[in-house]
Amino acid sequence: MKRTGPQSSITDRLAALGEPIRLRCLRVLERDELSVGELSRVVQLPQSTVSRHLKVLADGGWLIKRTEGTATLYRLILDDLAPADRALWTTVRDQMSGGVGDKGSPELDEDIRRLSGVLNERRTDSEAFFGRVAGEWDAVRNDLFGQRFTPLGLMSLIPRHWAVADLGCGTGNASELLAPVVARVVAVDQSAPMLKAARKRLAGQSNVEFLRAELESLPIPPASVDAAVCILVLHHVADPQKAVSEMRRILKPGGVALVVDMLEHDRSSYKHTMGHRWLGFSEPTMRSFMDRAGLKNIRCSPLLPDPDARGPGLFACTAFAT
Repeated sequence: MKRTGPQSSITDRLAALGEPIRLRCLRVLERDELSVGELSRVVQLPQSTVSRHLKVLADGGWLIKRTEGTATLYRLILDDLAPADRALWTTVRDQMSGGVGDKGSPELDEDIRRLSGVLNERRTDSEAFFGRVAGEWDAVRNDLFGQRFTPLGLMSLIPRHWAVADLGCGTGNASELLAPVVARVVAVDQSAPMLKAARKRLAGQSNVEFLRAELESLPIPPASVDAAVCILVLHHVADPQKAVSEMRRILKPGGVALVVDMLEHDRSSYKHTMGHRWLGFSEPTMRSFMDRAGLKNIRCSPLLPDPDARGPGLFACTAFAT
């Protein structure tokens, strides 16, 4: 077990207990030892949020933590607290509970009911393992296998005979994923330095063709590719409608167009700092581009944001040539 020392001042100790989420966590962890994933389910908050609050509490000496396999387990043991901290927590806990036992707050009572449900699920070793590490499972898998196996595995869903145009390929990120799983990739960019970087990145792939061109005027024959992808590029294009129409022109019947770009936003500084021509696109605008290009079965949806991302939200829009 590991416990860090208590906070050095009463101000720090009060600050640690000044957040309602941390108080809920402490109240639950006084009853039983839980992993981050289990506690997330009890308080019904994202694992990242719970982890952040647990760090504050552990650093302040309020919690004991230990490792079991790949899971980190947390517990508040009242008798192990420094006398001043024990008295402070007892006072705060009683105030939370309305001064009568552990009752007084419906939210806190719901936490305790959910705690009972979580504890009841610990029936077998396997269930206990996955229940404890659920909130940390991504980190466990990434530690064992890296972060690329999921997207690489999903790429295998693409038919191997396909030819795919990577429009605005940049340094070749998408082409690098596509090349091993399709017959041919056509990587297009208007920037010579970008194409040079892409060629270097994909030097080991013999099925990639590099073309320097504007997306509004592609040097690609009509009906010659099975898919055309345009990822975080359309906001740089002078005429997005023309670029989408070019995507339609080069697609075979039944081929699919994919646009990934920013949702409409108000960060006008991007025009000056990064050369953006458009501040993202609304769903009606994207649907209009694709409909006017003659594409059918249009589907647009926002992408789940990365917790660490600082940019605007993203969307993916797909449509088919007929």
